[in-house]
Amino acid sequence: MNNKAKRMSAAGLLIAIGIVYGDIGTSPLYVMKSIVEGNGGIGNVNRDFIIGSISLVLWTVTLLTTLQTVIIALKATNHGEGGIFALYTLVRKRAKWLVLPALIGGAAILADGTLTPAVTVTTAIEGLKGLNFGGNVPVSTQNMVIAITVVILLVLFSIQKMGTSIIGKAFGPIMFLWFTFLGVMGVMNMAGDWSILQAINPIYAIRLLVSPYNKAGLFILGSIFLATTGAEALYSDVGHVGKSNIIGSWPFVFVCLSLNYFGQGVWILNNPTYRPADGGVLNPFFEMMANIRLFAIILATIAAVIASQALITGSFTLVAEASGLKFLPRMNINYPSNEKGQIYIPSINKGICVATIAIVLYFQTSAHMEAAYGLSITISMLMTTILLYEWLVMKKVNTVWNWIFLIFLIFFGVLDIMFMISSLTKFTHGGYVSLFIAGAIGFVMYVWYYGNKVRDKREARNAYVRLDEYTDMLTNLSHDENYPTYATNLVYMANVKYNKFIKREILYSILDKRPKRAKAYWFVTVNVTNEPFTAEYAVNTYGTKNVINIQLYLGFKKQTSVNVYIRQIVHDLIADGTIEAQPQEYTTTPGRDVGDFAFVIVQDVISPQTQLVGYEKWLVEARVRLQNLSSNPASWFGLEYADTIIERIPLILGRPNPSYIKRIKPKDYSNAKTK
Repeated sequence: MNNKAKRMSAAGLLIAIGIVYGDIGTSPLYVMKSIVEGNGGIGNVNRDFIIGSISLVLWTVTLLTTLQTVIIALKATNHGEGGIFALYTLVRKRAKWLVLPALIGGAAILADGTLTPAVTVTTAIEGLKGLNFGGNVPVSTQNMVIAITVVILLVLFSIQKMGTSIIGKAFGPIMFLWFTFLGVMGVMNMAGDWSILQAINPIYAIRLLVSPYNKAGLFILGSIFLATTGAEALYSDVGHVGKSNIIGSWPFVFVCLSLNYFGQGVWILNNPTYRPADGGVLNPFFEMMANIRLFAIILATIAAVIASQALITGSFTLVAEASGLKFLPRMNINYPSNEKGQIYIPSINKGICVATIAIVLYFQTSAHMEAAYGLSITISMLMTTILLYEWLVMKKVNTVWNWIFLIFLIFFGVLDIMFMISSLTKFTHGGYVSLFIAGAIGFVMYVWYYGNKVRDKREARNAYVRLDEYTDMLTNLSHDENYPTYATNLVYMANVKYNKFIKREILYSILDKRPKRAKAYWFVTVNVTNEPFTAEYAVNTYGTKNVINIQLYLGFKKQTSVNVYIRQIVHDLIADGTIEAQPQEYTTTPGRDVGDFAFVIVQDVISPQTQLVGYEKWLVEARVRLQNLSSNPASWFGLEYADTIIERIPLILGRPNPSYIKRIKPKDYSNAKTK
């Protein structure tokens, strides 16, 4: 989707509804169920409790989603991209410590990406449990619910490679139908008691927090918060659909959600003694559907799949941004469409799939999953609030505005902390799972980011050298027949900075580790452009015919098949006389004028001479292990089937202490007796 297509339009609004609102749009499936169950069941609620609960839901969504996210956060985009990492990019120069809320918040959002598919799909399928079809009950046990859920999730993750553009176009009309259905069913049930609209008054929300009818007290906010999970997806997915389409479609979504909560409230008040037929946990959403329950379950299941889609696509965006910020190792990224914001990361897709299915199998029921759900998102919202405050202050330097922004920080910070404390009551009931996942992701980010920082800080000042100062040596080696030919074309995948600076370890590999003689030495830098199909290159030979610095400029949709491009470049440069010819005497291809290739990728290993100790040494060693465990570097450059060498070079950090050994005379054993 290009920038023009991201302007507000009917098609854009429909795609936004299909991609962005799945998570928050399925909240009616479990919010009222969680609230009622948390107060002891339908027999322990009264009118004040229900009106107060709905009022809390409406005003939570109004403040956290409408005001903080749609009105304020969507303005803080970085080249059209949103999310906590894009926000951090905008403010990181203000203070070094701001990286901490970015790391913590990003890890929490990624953890939520594993929980949302599990809880939403399971909740929808549980609506089938015990349902009678012509005297038969096809889904009679929870094990059958779990089996169907796992199959649906496997299908969902398998279609991710299609890209969000195609999925959005397919899901948009369905989600529009879903929200319309929510609104219509809400109105139909509201017809039994229009006074439920009293919940619009926030005074009822405040009263409920101190009401004796509210057995959970302030901790009811843990269930209320479930109504706004998905707000972070609005911000993260802004790059996929454009802020105008989110702002334009949100009022419709908000009204439909509100009407459904009203309808569920009326149904609960009109059925105070209702008990589910299967004896399980009561879910007002499905119970109020009466004769169209099967249709509601089918539609809810599809909506739950789309809810999962919103978090998965948001996770792809976050991971790509994290790699760019050096929070995570480099990963293979695919672009299913001609829009750079539309991405697919195979390794992340597999990871989320495995984690999500593991959560389903571990918790077994949606009620247990809800205990783990939401806690990590309260943490991410608090971190986003901190970064948003810094962004607002950065935009305005007027003292009056700074006071207003401080009020923003205090107001939303207190709200976020209240929701976080309320959600912490779920810790022993499953919340520990979400914190464990977020902690694991956060640990990886911390190690990678600060490991790089320590390395850069401790690396010797002469880590980079000027390539043009070594051209004579390389040219002489190229023609020195005292050394065997290593390869006709020796290609190093090296980032040549400012067209001349290269890491010393690259030249160490050529000159010091048994000199590698080659007809031509190639130093290739791959630059990914913002256009989809760019295919250009620039050449600098430093006045030689043997040392060639190639800057490749490839569009994000172009395959990074470096070996294919290099062969064409060699032909071009031989043809115009830039480099020496490479005639082949022994070949199956008559007239072949390009020699063989050897591609070298240099990786670091910690040298025993490294003088780092304690925490810094552990951090750098952990960072190197992560590097070696990440995806194969050869695949980044499309060199899986080329003659590729992964060469490990010792990384010496800190100033090594010189070691001396004293020479002594050989011992005299002339008088020794033999046995």
